[in-house]
Amino acid sequence: MNKSSLINIVKLKLSEKISNFEKLISETRASSNDTKSSMGDKYETGREMLQQEINNLQGQLNEVLKQQDFLKTILPKLSEKAEKGAIVKTEKGLFFISVSLGEITVENQKIICISPESPLAKAIIGKYRDEVFSINNINQKIENIW
Repeated sequence: MNKSSLINIVKLKLSEKISNFEKLISETRASSNDTKSSMGDKYETGREMLQQEINNLQGQLNEVLKQQDFLKTILPKLSEKAEKGAIVKTEKGLFFISVSLGEITVENQKIICISPESPLAKAIIGKYRDEVFSINNINQKIENIW
């Protein structure tokens, strides 16, 4: 498992998300400018709804930017225990403790990117190979850690 490749793919996915949010914000702002009219309250309400949508998108963009900053702190070193930046294999799958990004495919393997703040990561962090952890009353064994 090449951790550098994995980190680069996650960086690329985050960059794509950032670009998409920036594009959506720009398009929403443009449509907000199109609604300016002297026709009264109806258009003011529409503009306010668009502004709320812009604020919502901006919040989501800020979260992805935070994830991008956090990812910069992860080094492509091998890990002996489950920690931030580790790839952990259990019988249920491969997990990359990094940012909450969901499932990605690297080298024909499905890897689930999870935040260190997630319940699963909290159950795994600090454990070593062959240790068992429990989440939702289900025991899982750590088969390997990179």
